[in-house]
Amino acid sequence: MIKVASYNMRKSIGTDRRRRPERTLQVLCEVDADVIALQEADRRFGTREAVLTGHLLAEHGDWKPIPFGMRARSMGWHGNALLVRRDAQVLDCEAIHLPALEPRGAVMADVRVHGQMLRVVGMHLDLSGLWRRRQAHAIIAHLQASARQYPTVLMGDLNEWTPQSGCLRDFAQHYQFAATGKSFHARRPMARLDRIMVSRDLEIQGAGVHESLNSRTASDHLPIWAEVRPA
Repeated sequence: MIKVASYNMRKSIGTDRRRRPERTLQVLCEVDADVIALQEADRRFGTREAVLTGHLLAEHGDWKPIPFGMRARSMGWHGNALLVRRDAQVLDCEAIHLPALEPRGAVMADVRVHGQMLRVVGMHLDLSGLWRRRQAHAIIAHLQASARQYPTVLMGDLNEWTPQSGCLRDFAQHYQFAATGKSFHARRPMARLDRIMVSRDLEIQGAGVHESLNSRTASDHLPIWAEVRPA
């Protein structure tokens, strides 16, 4: 069994408007997932440096960031980052460029966790429905064109408010959705903006939204999680 999670950490700025990276790590420790997709993991301006520094991760967590090498001080690509357990093996990784009016991207990695090969995609899609669909098509096409195929988990903030249309319908033609629940807004969840999807060769054993005192204040999104295993 592999536990995966997705979290729009909002650059560690909480609903109290305070930036507290240690609080973000507390939430991640509560979720305790093997693979984590983060959105808004880097600062927005300047050198786009990572909010969760290597020192913080080493001191307070059991994860290592997957290095994409796009910016020297960033953890990921356009704020998207992937964390895996320290004992996980990273076989390959790459950034996925997405069509967009504003900077958007996705990240992908092939990892071995608990002896199981898994392809993981983290994403943060556009606010525009038209561009969300174009980005979904680009991600699907990128995965289908890969020479090697692995059981795949796609996670992130899809920014899709409608329940069964738009990019959700596009993804649903190829992947199944975990029943995670409503994750936005953290103080009063009303929408399922954050999603976890898996390929047909994976079974979803459980899924949910992580609600705690920390998670309700650490970001405007709640983290979501799912437990998967080979079908």
